[in-house]
Amino acid sequence: MCSNCRTEERGRKPLVYSNRTNSISTSTVFGCSARILHLWLCSHCHFIWSLVFNKLLPPSLLGRQQCTGKASFRLGSIADSIYRFKPHELVRKQDASKLVFHRALLISKGSEIWGNGAESTAFMQIQIVDALRLGDRNKASNLLMVLGQEKCSLTADNFVRILSYCAKSPDPLFVMETWKIMEERGIFLNNTCSLLMIEALCKGGYLDEAFGLINFLAESHVMFPVLPVYNCFLRACAIRQSTVHASQCLDLMDHRMVGKNEATYSELLKLAVCQENSSSVHEIWTDFVKNYSPSVSSLRKFIWSFARLGDLTSAYTALQKMVALATGATGRKLQSLDIPIPLRTEFYHNNFNFEEKEPSIDEFFCKKMVPWNGDVGGISVNDMKCGETGPLTVPNNHRSSFVRKVLRWSSNDVMRSCSLAGNCGLAEQLMQQMHKLGLQPSSHTFDGFVRSVVSERGFSAGMEILKVMQQRGLEPYDSTLAAVSVSCSKALELDLAEALLERLSACPYPYPFNAFLSACGVMDQPERAMRMLVKMKQMKVVPDVRTYELLYSLFGNVNAPYEEGDKLSQVDAAKRIRMIEMDMGKHGIQYSHFSMMNLLKALGAEGMKKEVLQYLNLAENLFYYNNTSLGMPVYNTVLHFLVDSKEIYMAIELFNNMKNSGFFPDAATFEIMLDCCSVMGCLKSAFALLSLMIRSGFCPQILTYTSLVKIVLGFGRFDDALNLLDQASSEGIELDVIIMNTIMRKACEKARIDVIEFLVEKMNREKIQPDPSTCHNVFSAYVNLGYHSTAMEALQVLSMRMLLCEEDDDSVTEYMENFVLAEDTGADSRIAEFFKCSREYLGFALFNLRWCAMLGYSVCCSPNQSPWAMRLASSYDGYKNLIR
Repeated sequence: MCSNCRTEERGRKPLVYSNRTNSISTSTVFGCSARILHLWLCSHCHFIWSLVFNKLLPPSLLGRQQCTGKASFRLGSIADSIYRFKPHELVRKQDASKLVFHRALLISKGSEIWGNGAESTAFMQIQIVDALRLGDRNKASNLLMVLGQEKCSLTADNFVRILSYCAKSPDPLFVMETWKIMEERGIFLNNTCSLLMIEALCKGGYLDEAFGLINFLAESHVMFPVLPVYNCFLRACAIRQSTVHASQCLDLMDHRMVGKNEATYSELLKLAVCQENSSSVHEIWTDFVKNYSPSVSSLRKFIWSFARLGDLTSAYTALQKMVALATGATGRKLQSLDIPIPLRTEFYHNNFNFEEKEPSIDEFFCKKMVPWNGDVGGISVNDMKCGETGPLTVPNNHRSSFVRKVLRWSSNDVMRSCSLAGNCGLAEQLMQQMHKLGLQPSSHTFDGFVRSVVSERGFSAGMEILKVMQQRGLEPYDSTLAAVSVSCSKALELDLAEALLERLSACPYPYPFNAFLSACGVMDQPERAMRMLVKMKQMKVVPDVRTYELLYSLFGNVNAPYEEGDKLSQVDAAKRIRMIEMDMGKHGIQYSHFSMMNLLKALGAEGMKKEVLQYLNLAENLFYYNNTSLGMPVYNTVLHFLVDSKEIYMAIELFNNMKNSGFFPDAATFEIMLDCCSVMGCLKSAFALLSLMIRSGFCPQILTYTSLVKIVLGFGRFDDALNLLDQASSEGIELDVIIMNTIMRKACEKARIDVIEFLVEKMNREKIQPDPSTCHNVFSAYVNLGYHSTAMEALQVLSMRMLLCEEDDDSVTEYMENFVLAEDTGADSRIAEFFKCSREYLGFALFNLRWCAMLGYSVCCSPNQSPWAMRLASSYDGYKNLIR
């Protein structure tokens, strides 16, 4: 403390409060709380420097603020700072009283330098904003109360800093508190304060309060809301997607005859896009062109709106109008007006509407796209170019850079819409136009272009575009790589798909990984799927329910196809299923119908009957409590497993429980139960089910006749089985190899060569492709009777017919030379590769023919020229009459 301060401290007397006057005089202030004033006077120098630092006090005044012992003080401002002091409110306002003394009042030479003016209120606003920024709302409220009780004249400008912070935060509650203080002081709002208050209320979601304030201001005769206020409210309506509040605002604008500017139309467009209302966008466009001349900027917003709503035709039309404006094709661009003036000239009627006076997009392509064998700018992938001549250029002026950016942005918007619609032709046309305009496509442009192309032309076109991007030095987006990877997965090109997925740096959705897992399931390559699951974990890709559906299908069963489960495989399968279930619970994903079906199929493939029934019970309870129907496909899965396991009575019990529970059997259910009747050998039950099936509205299909054939064959009635074939054909049902093999298998057991030879020729005439089971039945029938040469000849004929159904004549000749008649030791290994790529029929046929050739039998490339085949053809009618 300085010496002058000590001198002043020794001369002070205690403060005495006067109850009579209920005020504090100048003489009594000198005796007020010596300790408080002592601390204040000692710290005023530091406070002055803080004011200078915050540019609230001019440095030139600093020299007049030295503490002198003989200075005369006017302490009226200090009295003002403890205004309305009331003893009974001392406790309630204790915090506010402490904050009063932070308002430094420096008095020198009889003049009040820092008093009740704008500087004081500005400092108070800073203190309030700092308190709000620090989260001390009590302090901010107390300071706001102090500010509101200032004796000086306050205006709306004294609250602008507070309202500005509240609008940015936003803090609508403190805005309401500030508005209450302003109302108590009778302070009228100006345009700035009203805009900030409404902005804070809108950002905070208080649309009703914001509209009430706007309506209040509109009805007052002191100040009317300006257009930015309405635009701010409409912006909040677009964010909140509140069409009700937007309609109220527009009605108020019409009632008050408030016009619209481009910002107003922009907010209305956002709201229409959020509501996915394409007709509203067209209405906004019609109203806009009546009052404003469309510019590049305004067209950009409409193009974005049309593209987001999937209105590809309107988006492309608007883009062409933008190109015409940018290149000067439609004349000088008119400037937009802040005051809307209707522009009903013929020029705008002809050039800025979306009526069907122009050719459609399909007609546009037919007229303007011609084949070409070159490459436009290294972009085209389908050998097409624009038939128009003469490149379009954007004029070089100070706005050319901005116009080019807007053109590229709008082209990207339309390109994105093309990718969603799968319109490859229009996407290529956009790339051609960008090239003619001199616009360099970005990675964002190629992203939409790639997704448009691969949806129609497949992964090969996508790979070509990726090469073009690499040549241009453009790094593809993760979404671009994902789109090409999905296309590769659909084409079962797992190597390319896996390589593209490895290049991903991030992926917010599991769709490309699900496509790869699905392809792994088709190709029976779970090891690839396991590697991709590790990649998903590393990238922190959150799986969805489709992922787990595929995981149950891939890893639910342990044994390879055509192998039966044992104890070890069942234990391993149970462990895998538990791990998948734990991961599902970790991500909060419940069973879907498909995931439950795949799980039940996996358990059934391992022969885990007890677990199948347990999970069926779990599924019933789970879907019941979720108010979801379990569905017949799940029940059909269990029924099919029980019938295959020969658990006939359990299947019948489940079928009856289904009907009693209100589930209506579908066609698949009846087919499964008819198959159950064939296992039982009960023809009466089969006909009863068939009658119920027809009454339920389901017509018999080929599976129905297959089940009936099994039943009649169980009684050795081959004539009835062949009659069922004729009846199915008469009803327009196409016969398949399964029903033929069903009869052949029984005929082989009964040594009915006549039936087998009749069915072989019938298959040839009906163009039914033989399968390995057909070859096995025919070959075994002849071998069992000792006709070995005939068996080898029949095997050659059936294998050649299998090969001809798979490939054309030229390919058959190539296969014969490279596989069947090849003398190198690697021929068998090459044939085995066909089994790995899911072409078992081709591999089976080639092995049969190669073994026949190795045994010395001549292989005939024309199976119908074989003596055995010619004999069957000539005796077909005789067999038919003899069998019947």
